[in-house]
Amino acid sequence: MEDIVRKPSWIVPVAILTFLSVLVCISINQRTNWRDFISQQIEKSSRASQLSPEQKEQQIDAGAKYAPYATYIFGIPGAFVLVLIVALIMMGAYNLLAGANVNYTTSLGIVSHAFVPSIISSVIFLLILYLKAPGTVDLENPVATNIGAFLPEDSAKWLAKLYTSIDIFSFWTLVLIAMGFAAANSKKLKGSRAYTIAFTVWVTFVVIRVAWAFIFS
Repeated sequence: MEDIVRKPSWIVPVAILTFLSVLVCISINQRTNWRDFISQQIEKSSRASQLSPEQKEQQIDAGAKYAPYATYIFGIPGAFVLVLIVALIMMGAYNLLAGANVNYTTSLGIVSHAFVPSIISSVIFLLILYLKAPGTVDLENPVATNIGAFLPEDSAKWLAKLYTSIDIFSFWTLVLIAMGFAAANSKKLKGSRAYTIAFTVWVTFVVIRVAWAFIFS
């Protein structure tokens, strides 16, 4: 992290993450029966009982038609956009809460490298996609490195959002982010302060995510 802070770089990790995103998107479209997936999502929704069979069929047709395109449109640039946003949020948090005086380029270098563990997650996801029968992978929680994997399928959406947020790779990334910012300004971020700020941002995100799911479920 000291080397990254000294000479911030982000192109290599982002390029690798984007390449894997392309592979994941292609694999998802090859191994997913979108009609079955959309049908399952509709049946799980709270408005399923309000729809007639004809309305459900219309939504399934539309979803199955556009889902492959949406996978590419949102999936391929997703990793890069996420890194850009998290870098901005973390820069703001550390500068505001600790006066770290870290610029965006340094924050981008730290965050992009902190997301490297997601490469492992993507590889595991690809293996799962091709080892399991087509259509049997849970696209909402495919790798299941979180405690949400132990929840029953009929659990409330807000509870599922909470449990899936408690994830090994998320914590791994947070620790690396904290290490990076601590290296960027060791005087202002002594001891556990860097970790406290990183996990405070994460808790805030989880609360918003769970509240949103609770309100709209």
